[in-house]
Amino acid sequence: MLVLLAGIFVVHIATVIMLFVSTIANVWMVGTSSWGTVSAGLWLLCNNTCGQLPVSTSDEASLKAVQAFMILSIIFSVIALVMFIVQLFTLEKGKRFYMTGAIMLVCWLCILIGVSIYTARFTGQVPLSTNSHHGYCFILAWICFCFSFIISILYLVLRKK
Repeated sequence: MLVLLAGIFVVHIATVIMLFVSTIANVWMVGTSSWGTVSAGLWLLCNNTCGQLPVSTSDEASLKAVQAFMILSIIFSVIALVMFIVQLFTLEKGKRFYMTGAIMLVCWLCILIGVSIYTARFTGQVPLSTNSHHGYCFILAWICFCFSFIISILYLVLRKK
């Protein structure tokens, strides 16, 4: 049981770190241009230097929603991690980690909404570039989506012994 708890804890910390990286780094979409590689993230457009991400007026609300949901997913994931540690020391034996599992499900839902909006609205759109594809931040976000769902289900099923 101790090994299972330690494993869940390590995967949860890895998920938090990957969420931070995928939200902060600007490599959600990558393309090539005459100046070299161009990458676009949630915040900036980068080639040799980074600048403001040019977004059309119709897509601005979608980008703000993706930014907000990714930040919310980080917040809920950190809250769930703290809640797990608190419940680990205060929960009676035989009880389940319901609160931690519920908070991680909210984190999972935030990741799902944020990455789905990005997929629907911004896939293949890297300004000033051709031959665009998804970057590592986009892939990390989907990995975090899977991990957060698995962790939340394990928290809901797991009992303290």
